[in-house]
Amino acid sequence: MPALAWVAVGIIVITSAGLLIVRDWRTSIILLAVQYLAMFILLLSHLPLGMASVKVVAGWMSSAILGMTRSDLKADDADETLWPRGRLFRLFAAGMVGMIVMGATPTANDIMANAGMAVTAGGLLLVGLGLLHLGITSQILRVTQGLLTVIAGFEIIYSAVESSALVVALLAVINLGLALVGSYLMIASQPRESETL
Repeated sequence: MPALAWVAVGIIVITSAGLLIVRDWRTSIILLAVQYLAMFILLLSHLPLGMASVKVVAGWMSSAILGMTRSDLKADDADETLWPRGRLFRLFAAGMVGMIVMGATPTANDIMANAGMAVTAGGLLLVGLGLLHLGITSQILRVTQGLLTVIAGFEIIYSAVESSALVVALLAVINLGLALVGSYLMIASQPRESETL
């Protein structure tokens, strides 16, 4: 199981960095869904299979909600001109977050009563890269994905501390609520046909 947990951490690095780099919304939805699969693997070390499955299903449903909403909207080709857009800059920033997480993981693992280095590293990576994602984007879909990434990291870390069924259900509802709010905001931000005429 420890080797599989480190594979999940590797998948988290790839998917979280991919969410920062890719511009196609379809690819970003797929990366978010794969990220929830990696989260599921890390959660299995502290939660029973049924409770970990609730989290991955809620994550996949959130991804599906965002994907279905985005597929019905007109293409948004507007680039984010206020923030750094270069892929090299985003990779550099993700590398800096990775270095900070590598330094903080042993201390955080000790504080969390030895939850496991892979679990701690995976959770901190998701929180750090999710916050980075929130800091360099202003598009509603990407902001929602950044928030879901931060919450996923928090869920991994918190599962090592508390494994209550009520908390698992509450966090699943928060995931779905975030996806619904993001979908509503994507729809509301589209210009109406009466305004364009």
